[in-house]
Amino acid sequence: MGAILINGLVIAGAVYLLSIITDGFFLESLDQIARRWKIPSNVAGASLMAAGSSSPELAIALISLFVAGGAHSDVGIGTIIGSAVFNILVITGASAVVRPARVTWQVVTRDSLVYVASIGLLLISFQDGAITLLEAVWFAGLYAVYLFILFQWESFFPATEPPHIAEVETKLESFRQNRRLYHRINSVVEKGIGLLMGNPRQAYWRAFLVSIAFVSAISWVLVESAVSLAEALSLPPVIIALTILAGGTSVPDLISSMLVSAQGRGEMAIANAVGSNIFDILVGLSVPWIIVLLFRQNVVHVGTENLWLSTIILLGTVILLFVLVSSNRMLTRKEGWGLLATYVVFIIWSYWNGS
Repeated sequence: MGAILINGLVIAGAVYLLSIITDGFFLESLDQIARRWKIPSNVAGASLMAAGSSSPELAIALISLFVAGGAHSDVGIGTIIGSAVFNILVITGASAVVRPARVTWQVVTRDSLVYVASIGLLLISFQDGAITLLEAVWFAGLYAVYLFILFQWESFFPATEPPHIAEVETKLESFRQNRRLYHRINSVVEKGIGLLMGNPRQAYWRAFLVSIAFVSAISWVLVESAVSLAEALSLPPVIIALTILAGGTSVPDLISSMLVSAQGRGEMAIANAVGSNIFDILVGLSVPWIIVLLFRQNVVHVGTENLWLSTIILLGTVILLFVLVSSNRMLTRKEGWGLLATYVVFIIWSYWNGS
């Protein structure tokens, strides 16, 4: 019981620090870099911003390949797959519960098609339980195609703003109050971290590089703690990754998406969830694989029993979301609660299947 409590507290503390560093310093420094380099907003959002919000998952995937000689590589893959499920079901579901979201078909269709293609590539690559360099390059290549599509999309399909929902929200006041308290606590922590980081709006390169070092170190702690917690609970480490690590690393995105939805921009929350998943799968998996395959070994072995089933679930979640949104170009509160309930079922299934 002691090992469970200690490792649980370490994971909670590490996730909290990740949220502070990623949201307060890493993303801000990336935003400044994008502005200085005059990168188009859609390309910056799909590349630099997605990299920032998904940096914990990317770091965990990379570090897990080097822990114990790669014996726990499934922790990184499980975190990315579990985070993808969390993003689709919890982030979009909670955003709709906060305020129903209207969407335009162009954005939903574009991201859903690329996401389905990403999942299809994942299924093909996982079939034999081994990832080759060519397969890893396919993932990176598909992401490059996605960036090109993003850059050219509006020239072929001009986006229109979804109709605004005329609705006054009062239920979020307590949430906003709690968030203000949360920010007051964070400000104390941020001042301490800021001594090393500097001001991310001015010393953005310094904040960018130091953030990478912090995220890498904390991700190493998360991988080690997840393995220890799994041993204490007599569960495969991938189960902890699919659930606890995946949900923990996605909490900052959840809070941001709920606030954006409260402002009547629910489409942005949905697009962010799907776009982050595309980055997680195509970049978060391919970059660690390519590094290892180039400098360490010829093949990366992956466990397929739980991960293959979870990948099928990924496909099911995006189809479910697409059907709900496409029915009337709106995600209602009732549908949002349904997505949240589906995630609860996924968590129960994950632990039951792994025990």
